[in-house]
Amino acid sequence: MKAFRPALRAALILAVGASAVQAQTPSRDDEIQALREQIRQLDQKLRVLERKQELKDEETAAAAKAAPKITTSDGRIEIASADGANSLRLRGLVQGDFRAYDSANNPNDTFVLRRARLIFEGKFAKNFSYVVQPEFGGTIQILDAYVNAGFSPNFQVRVGKFKTPVGLEQLQSDPVAFFNERSVATGLTPNRDVGIQISGDVLDKRLNYTFAVLNGVPDGGNNVTGSADFDNNKLLAARLFATPFANDKESAFNGLGVGIAASIGDFETTSGRAASYRTDGQQTFFSYDSSVAAAGRGLTISPQAYFYRGPFGLLAEYIVSSIEVQRGGTGRIADVKNHGYNLSFGYVLTGEDSSYRGVTPKTVFNPSAGTWGAFEIVGRIAGVDIDDTVFTGPANLRLANPNTAASAITTYGLGLNWYLSRSVRANFDLFRNEFGVTAGATPAANALISNDETAFISRLQLSF
Repeated sequence: MKAFRPALRAALILAVGASAVQAQTPSRDDEIQALREQIRQLDQKLRVLERKQELKDEETAAAAKAAPKITTSDGRIEIASADGANSLRLRGLVQGDFRAYDSANNPNDTFVLRRARLIFEGKFAKNFSYVVQPEFGGTIQILDAYVNAGFSPNFQVRVGKFKTPVGLEQLQSDPVAFFNERSVATGLTPNRDVGIQISGDVLDKRLNYTFAVLNGVPDGGNNVTGSADFDNNKLLAARLFATPFANDKESAFNGLGVGIAASIGDFETTSGRAASYRTDGQQTFFSYDSSVAAAGRGLTISPQAYFYRGPFGLLAEYIVSSIEVQRGGTGRIADVKNHGYNLSFGYVLTGEDSSYRGVTPKTVFNPSAGTWGAFEIVGRIAGVDIDDTVFTGPANLRLANPNTAASAITTYGLGLNWYLSRSVRANFDLFRNEFGVTAGATPAANALISNDETAFISRLQLSF
């Protein structure tokens, strides 16, 4: 409007002037004065119209600033307030597997809906965030449900149901792990539980600390219902994890992280902490006798580390899980110490960066455009050694049956991950599980541990 005002004025003057010349009136001064008044009035009207337009533009801009923002993209669906203080983000995870086994001792080849989740997360009042994550694949349950108060990056408080801060691979998000299934060593660490946690990043974000007080769950276990604890004792968990070169982008060790985690608690009821352990093919290779329950202190310790540089990634941890157990609520209390280790690596063939949070492909699968996404090869060696204590004594006193429970397992994994887009991934994993048995054991011909296990697991995953 402002740009056209001088031209409009000039046009009016010329038009009015031309009319005056044609009229040839005797009182030229009066006429000129009248024309000036008309021009002044027209100019005033133009100014009024111009101001009204400015006010309208200001109102439109203010309304746009106050309107909620809706973001949709590959991997993100979010509704947020204009100032970003409040938001709701919808995420999802669907994993469909095909599993094949080479031995008659294993289950039938089968299709499996491994995970099916809708995840609601967001924040309110700027400093508070939340996550609610139901699981619809397998056992229907609420996996995560917590509120996080972020008073500062140095001090966060979380209350609800969440992962116990111990296992490095356990804490990694399901959709971004190297393999379809976590290692056998991760089965020795507690999983999700209900409680309170404080955490924060200190030393210029080079060190993360986490401390939690939780109800307590078995190795690899979940507090499925989120209900009350089975006794008055609580589990204490603590973790320190350092990334000393995280702020030095040029350092060759920028992607290095090292830490140690531990949990300790007392478990003193027949519903207490005992566990069974599964192979990479998700078959149980060890379990206690059905009458065995925790009867004292449980302790888990895990030194852990990862290293990522460019397309290469490495994750390693060692786990010691000890628990005092008792058979039938009477007799000796045995202090059982089981050991596990995991060494996993990956290399992105198409050159994208690897990280603890996964791989983001530079291109998406689009054959017509000549793009195929990203490809990653992965490998793993892992193992668990069961304490010999559980197999000692006569059959009516020992804690596990050596004819059905392995005393050790060593696993080898090799896989290919195909990232078709940021949200879609296909995995192809081959696992070889070699069992150790107690001296003198005579596993039945149809027992899982009578032969080594080879399993193939393929997966198509949607994660956003």
